[in-house]
Amino acid sequence: MPEELTAEQAIGLIRPGDRVFIGSACATPRTLLRALDARRPTVPGVRLVHFLAGGTGTRYPQEVFFVGSDLRGHVEAGLIDYVPVSSGDLPYLIAGGQQRIDVALIQVAPADEHGNHSLGVSVDVTLAAALNAPVVLAEVNPDMPRTGPSSVLSADRITALVHVPGPVAEYVHEPVGEAAALIAPYVARLVPDGATLQIGLGRVPNEMLRHLTGRRDLRVHSDAITDGLVDLLDAGVVRDEPGAVVASMAVGTKRLFDRLADPVVDFRPIEKVTGLRALTSVDRLVSVTQAFAVDLTGQVCADTDDGELYGGVAAQPVMHYAASRSPGGRAIVCLSTQFPDGSSRIRDVLRPDEAVAIPRADVHYVTTEYGTAYLFGRSLRDRAVALIEVAHPEHRFALLEAAVARGLVPADQKMRSRGAYPGGEERSAVLADGSSVRLRPARTGDAPALQHLFYRMPPQDVYTRFFRHLTTLPLSTAEHLTSVSFEEEVTFLAVVGDITAERIVGTASYYLDRVSGAADVAYMVDPEWKGRGLGTALQERLVSYARAAGVRALTADVLMENTAMLRLFRSSGLDITAHTQQGVTEVVLTL
Repeated sequence: MPEELTAEQAIGLIRPGDRVFIGSACATPRTLLRALDARRPTVPGVRLVHFLAGGTGTRYPQEVFFVGSDLRGHVEAGLIDYVPVSSGDLPYLIAGGQQRIDVALIQVAPADEHGNHSLGVSVDVTLAAALNAPVVLAEVNPDMPRTGPSSVLSADRITALVHVPGPVAEYVHEPVGEAAALIAPYVARLVPDGATLQIGLGRVPNEMLRHLTGRRDLRVHSDAITDGLVDLLDAGVVRDEPGAVVASMAVGTKRLFDRLADPVVDFRPIEKVTGLRALTSVDRLVSVTQAFAVDLTGQVCADTDDGELYGGVAAQPVMHYAASRSPGGRAIVCLSTQFPDGSSRIRDVLRPDEAVAIPRADVHYVTTEYGTAYLFGRSLRDRAVALIEVAHPEHRFALLEAAVARGLVPADQKMRSRGAYPGGEERSAVLADGSSVRLRPARTGDAPALQHLFYRMPPQDVYTRFFRHLTTLPLSTAEHLTSVSFEEEVTFLAVVGDITAERIVGTASYYLDRVSGAADVAYMVDPEWKGRGLGTALQERLVSYARAAGVRALTADVLMENTAMLRLFRSSGLDITAHTQQGVTEVVLTL
């Protein structure tokens, strides 16, 4: 059985040259750390090793797997060595001796009826360290919750116990900034019912949780869980079954800690949560990685913030990879578009001091406060165009110039969007025949899909739309229809299918004359979708947007033989005037 010692007595067991593991996050053994820091003289050759510990000071050199906010800057000063490694691989490195641990300083819950202790809120890498260290010094916190059988550490693994007062240390996320508050709803839109969430510690992923209380049948499979989980549990959107929440660490407040005894929550060692073997059976896994920079080809830097090491590889790349391969899963990268000094986080190319955490071939969704770009399987040109559209408007022209200079896009590439993608204008519509479409604003990157619609249209439909016998629609012309400002020029698309493989089945556009206040409208409908009420849905969406924008009237020139379009206008319910001359009917719809 372990001895019961004071903190000072326990620290006396640390010998010169020892590598000392420090328990993680809210279970950091701060009383033992203070005793070690106060020991005089310092123990020569001691090196602290930890994943995510606070209050470690700088009197002893440290080797860290995650650079927390309290350690930023110390890496560059040479006081700390950062090891870029996936957290799921750490237990194997520790067990194999590549990461030698001589002493483990940890915090545990009081003993159970068998004399064993739970690691409580931080099983993570701590279990592997405690199972492999020759000396284990454990603080016993009376308020530490027990977190299930996988968190149990046998008493015979503990060398000494140090009783400390409660409560368990708490962590509260700093308030999110304006950019994060705008990004979170875009990310939340990508989370379907029935998804399995990886949450992590980023501000955006945690802010996103506030927007998911209307979802159904969610699960959680995450290295870390935070207070945002409580809101999901209270809203009843998490499956009410044992193991619906799988985690390895809780980083939050007593509000979260009090829920960890719920059988819905299952704590496991980190390799059983973020190891690839553990992830292969997770369906609909949604991973959200908070990045610091992305280049125009899609390369992602996630552990260096403007040249300064911050955060870590942790579980991000492996969770991202698993989500991208999970049936129904979604791998999302999110970032704000500007550094605090106003420079762009979306670059033409990552800098030498910005290491690639996620390679471009594995990147799917990139979300900023200006919308979401989908990159997977897309060409370098399409990627650059999509990422420039979600960059900050102040940087789009410079990024476009850089993309041209690097040969990513042609010299004649045009992009006219000046603001955020108006995602709030997206709507779902059920048509007269019961089928559903999504009506959404167009982007420059939609041009190839619009070309595909054009080539499905019969010659007569092309003529009535363009008043010309066109046989081809060049990419530049298609981009003129999709790259719009949503001020003078507006285009809505009717799309079917998931964002990963959308098909455009209809379009509605208007071009506003600021002087008259009237906007000229035009429509295209896939021949397979005619007679199903799609034209009506597109017209209603365009009319609604135009009214909100202060447009006075919608106008159109319609060939007399285009009886379907004339019927559509007359069915709008708006005041209509029509004048026919030389086979063309001029239509005015007053809003």
